[in-house]
Formats: sequence, structure tokens, C-alpha cells
Amino acid sequence: MPARLWLPESGSGPGVLLLQEIFGVSAYIQRRGADLAAAGYVVLAPELYWRLDEPPLDETAPDVVDAAMARAGRLDPDTTVADAVAALGALRARSEVTGPVGALGFCFGGGLAFNVAAVAPVDFLVSYYGSGLPGLLDLAPQVTVPSLHHFGTADDYIDAESVERVRAAVTAHADVSFELYEGANHAFDNDDFYFFHPEASALAWDRTLAFLAEHASR
Repeated sequence: MPARLWLPESGSGPGVLLLQEIFGVSAYIQRRGADLAAAGYVVLAPELYWRLDEPPLDETAPDVVDAAMARAGRLDPDTTVADAVAALGALRARSEVTGPVGALGFCFGGGLAFNVAAVAPVDFLVSYYGSGLPGLLDLAPQVTVPSLHHFGTADDYIDAESVERVRAAVTAHADVSFELYEGANHAFDNDDFYFFHPEASALAWDRTLAFLAEHASR
């Protein structure tokens, strides 16, 4: 399975498994990987579409959302979770990783990160608008690590009622920070996408770095 790796300037640090949006390990995800490495983390982003053997998505295409959703729908859920867990193990085994190891995912990857945290040993979890979360709430009792969830209040793909169901489920079983961003849509952190919300993105990233400093640097 191909994967992208970023190392901090120090050469070592805590590990972050970075899980992609439906667009793949895009230029945006790669920038976030570099941002996390600049903050002191060893970052691994597996190419979760690798089994489909299809060309990279063109994020400038007018039908890219439909194409990306269709591609994500062709993944076998159990196999994809197993691939992410394998990547987690590979990250944890790296000599550069000297601290806790956790998962951070966006959109498709946000739900996948939650699933990984339910079935594999992670030390922390950050989920940005996890699109699969409403269908994974039966796993909530198994996610007991510190976690941080970000959702916009104007999400076109996860309605307010679903967000509240997610909040109720995840906050009942773990040390959870649950943050809402007024007026922000889905994928509000992706500065290559038309839902980008600069204020929500900046605030959520500040909160993410503060969360990681508290829970990933022990």
C-alpha cells in the first residue's frame, strides 16, 4: 500500500495517522501532512484508493464530488478499515516515532479514523466532519481515547439532527471535545474546495494543534 510520510525537523516525535478525504491524498491533504510535521509529528497518510487502481481524481473537474463519492463507494468498508489499521501499525513501528500514536481524518477519513479508534490501539483521535460517523455510532462505546470532533452548522451532507446524534453518542463514552462552527459547510478546512471557510478552518486548526499538544505529546 503506497503512503506519504512526513518527518518533523527534529527527525522524531509522536505519530499521526492522517486519513484522507474522498478526494484521496490530495494536494490539500499533503499540505496538512506537512503542517503536522512542522508542528513536531511523524505523519503517515496511506493511499486508501490503492486497491481500485484508478487514476488520481481531478479536483478541478465540475463533477469531482460525484466522482469522488462514487470512488469511495467502491471501497470495501472492512478492507479499508483493515488497510488503515495496517498503516497505523506501520507508523507505530517506525523508529522515528517516539511518543503516542493517534489518528486524524477529514470527511471520509474522519469516519474511518473513528472506526480505527474503535478496533485498534490508538492514543488519540481527531475527526473533521466525519461523514461516516452517523452510521458508526454503535462503535462509540469502544472509542475511549481522548478525541476531538469538528462539525460545521451548515453541513450539506450531515444535517443538524445527525450531528446532534453523533454528539450524544461520542460524548457519552469518552474524553471528548466536540466543536461546532457557525455557518461552516462540509469540508470547511479544504482550501482547494468551494466549501472552504477561512475562519472556521483557522479556529479548528488552532484547536487541533492545542489538542495534539495536550494528548499526543505525553
